[in-house]
Amino acid sequence: MGKKSHSPSPNASRTVTTERATRLHRLVRLLNTGPQTRASIGRRLRLDTRGFYRDLEFLRSAGITVGLRGQRYFLAESVKGAVGKLPFPDPGLTLAEAVLLAKGRTPAHRKVKTLIQQVVR
Repeated sequence: MGKKSHSPSPNASRTVTTERATRLHRLVRLLNTGPQTRASIGRRLRLDTRGFYRDLEFLRSAGITVGLRGQRYFLAESVKGAVGKLPFPDPGLTLAEAVLLAKGRTPAHRKVKTLIQQVVR
């Protein structure tokens, strides 16, 4: 019998803690100031090499364009666009709070409504 492959949901890999969301935001803002070496970024964000590459891969998987030229990393898109792609930490809402937030007509409201529908089915 073959192994069944399981791929995580698209949002599962984008779940972040408040600390990581803060660090990713700082990383995007730092990259926006101009090209930076990995060592410089690591010192500024108190990241080891592994942590730096993990966060870099996370940014890229979120659709944020980070370029590399001459061993220096830089933000290759607008900072506003990049920040808009960053994941937001789970706010730990109750269902009632989520229902309140779902009232409205924007895409964000529709996204919350869809999640509520998935939960109450």
